[in-house]
Amino acid sequence: MHPYIPFLLSDIKAAYRTEIPAEPQQNISFEEEMEDIEKWLEGEEPVDNFGYYCGLEAVNFPPPGQLTKKDMKLVCIAFKEMMYSWNLGIELPKKFPVNLEYSFLVNTLNEKTEIINNGIMSFDFCTGYAPDCVFKEYCMCLKEWDIINDEEKNQSSSDDSNRLPF
Repeated sequence: MHPYIPFLLSDIKAAYRTEIPAEPQQNISFEEEMEDIEKWLEGEEPVDNFGYYCGLEAVNFPPPGQLTKKDMKLVCIAFKEMMYSWNLGIELPKKFPVNLEYSFLVNTLNEKTEIINNGIMSFDFCTGYAPDCVFKEYCMCLKEWDIINDEEKNQSSSDDSNRLPF
């Protein structure tokens, strides 16, 4: 085990959200509530990053090349549990190498987010456009993308065969 891992795991444990603040009773109008919903739907960017809330900084995590797979797995498990305490999750491919999982998890500290008191918000890096996906060959949409492209190619070739030669 890398000598820094126990300290890192201790820092992650200290970053857990310990209390959920009580929702203040707000007397807001229906219109104000709808404005808040519209802002969220329009994707108005949050002000602070996840590291601001939990107190961790990505620069304090060693690069994946300095850790063993076992070390990275330990950190990933602890990190995901800590995220869950903040009502946050992350969407990653199922068959994702641990070094990439570790890197994406640590990078969430730099991602702007809102902290909610009910439900779960997830970091989702996949846009659904497989050719430009940050997950590359591990993209969750790649299989569906390939199926759609194959269907379009088959449709195109069958259209060509039905054309008259003149």
